[in-house]
Amino acid sequence: MIHLRHITFAISLCFALTSNAQRNAQYEEYVQQYKNIAIDQMKRYKIPASITLAQGLLESGGGKSMLAVKANNHFGIKCHTDWTGGRIYKDDDAKNDCFRVYSSAKESYEDHSKFLTRSRYARLFTYDPLDYKAWAKGLKECGYATLSTYAERLIKIIETYELYQYDTGKGGSHQHKPSANSGSTINHNHQPYLVNDIVCYRAIAADDWDILANELGVKKKKLLKYNECEDTFTQLEGMNIFTKKKKSRADKRYKDYWHRIQPGESMYTISQLYGVKLKSLYKMNYKSADYVPEVGDILKVR
Repeated sequence: MIHLRHITFAISLCFALTSNAQRNAQYEEYVQQYKNIAIDQMKRYKIPASITLAQGLLESGGGKSMLAVKANNHFGIKCHTDWTGGRIYKDDDAKNDCFRVYSSAKESYEDHSKFLTRSRYARLFTYDPLDYKAWAKGLKECGYATLSTYAERLIKIIETYELYQYDTGKGGSHQHKPSANSGSTINHNHQPYLVNDIVCYRAIAADDWDILANELGVKKKKLLKYNECEDTFTQLEGMNIFTKKKKSRADKRYKDYWHRIQPGESMYTISQLYGVKLKSLYKMNYKSADYVPEVGDILKVR
């Protein structure tokens, strides 16, 4: 005779296994759907694809959370004071917390990458890009989430679904597991940040165009084109180096702003400072190509 509690246990176990199977299938489907976006973001922003995918899985419940479904918000990013896009509200750390609304999941992934380029998370980019454990722990230490077990959960997801295989940027053709000395750092000379919503890097004294092209993974010819420069220009220290084309105008926060020329500045250095095309800078200020700014002159940048 089978005791009732055995039947109850069997039913519970069957339900748990079924739930796990469904959950696993859902997570696997999520990974297949978004792994290429995560790899693309990694190549552009130097954030491990495994970390991006694990955060997406955890924050969105495998793409099924209210924020993911109604707002395409896969990372639980709140509005903050600089957000000007759509908004949705739900109880979180406070009642009716404001969360960002995106037009697509891809836009959410892009904003997540940009979010992590803030100075608050700068230390993350000193970690080995293949050391997902260091990144997971660093995210928690930098205050990305208040959950005390956040790092452990990310690591568990990465290892359960073998997300580390995507950190090579080859779509999973090679697997990598971290060394026992997790948390080690490597010598990155340049850390990414945003200027005019474009990823760029600050040049240091030892830099030349060949060094920058090699470290940033951008062909020298393209790097020179993006920065409107010839390789004979060698005064790079302290200059913003862009990995995409600059824009026609500076960020909208400079709408009513006038830049006052400081000693040593030129039209070119100002264009690099604000991420504005040199030709556009001349045009919006009604200056000819032979104009040389003098200390104290003022220029529009937007």
